[in-house]
Parts: sequence; structure tokens; C-alpha cells
Amino acid sequence: MRIVLQRVSRASVTVDGKKTGEIGKGFLLLVGAADTDTKEVADRLVNKIGKLRIFEDENGKTNLSLADVGGEILVVSQFTLYADCRKGNRPSFIKAGSPKMAEELYEYVADRCGAYVSRVEKGVFGADMKVELLNDGPFTLVLDSDTM
Repeated sequence: MRIVLQRVSRASVTVDGKKTGEIGKGFLLLVGAADTDTKEVADRLVNKIGKLRIFEDENGKTNLSLADVGGEILVVSQFTLYADCRKGNRPSFIKAGSPKMAEELYEYVADRCGAYVSRVEKGVFGADMKVELLNDGPFTLVLDSDTM
């Protein structure tokens, strides 16, 4: 599983001109799943996300968690995180999980995020989404289950 985490001041996702999710201060999570991923893998990543201390404290040190700052989470599916661009100019997506399995894990990740924050919003799996964000920092992390 791969997750691109962006610390944001605000973020939203729109599908067919309708906002499906919108948050203030918190994390925008772009989530991609591979066929080898499981709920246990998702749990490990969500637990890491929930405990990350990447918000500034009163001394300007990145020492506060999402819960400490009353943050929110916006979860957006993104199979393109598994793009393989090594050959040619057209990415291959054969390492991305099957749509059925990936959607189940995407929904599972969104649900599990609720253990750490009171508000979790999300996009629409498989839809053409327009994502807007104000990256805070910018502060962006890439979490990959293969390296954690």
C-alpha cells in the first residue's frame, strides 16, 4: 500500500461538479493499493498516520499529532501511485490492486482513520476527481508498506 500524506490547511474533492469531501486543517491522504495488500497492512499504515507528530507546537517544533491539533482527514483513492514508468513513455499500472480489492481497502482505510480524528471525508472510488488543497509547509510524506 502506498499513501501520499499532505499536511494541509484545507482540502476538498469534487466529482461531477459536486463536493464529496472537504476538510480544514489536517491530512489529505492519496491512497493506492496493490493486490498483495491486506487489512493488516492498512492498519499498520493508518496507525502510523494517526500517531505522526508533524504539526508545530508552541516552540515551532514538529511535535504535535493530528489529534493534538483537532485535525481532520480527507481520503482520496489513487491507483496511479502504482505507476511503473521504467519502460517507454506510457505508465503501466499492472502492480495496482484489482478495483474490487482496492475499493475495499480504500473504504477500510477511511473507516480506520476515524479512530484518530472525529471527521473523515473522502472522494469517490474510481471517479474522475478534482482535488484542491492548500499544502501547509509544504509538508508531504510518502508512506509505502514495502519500506515500513
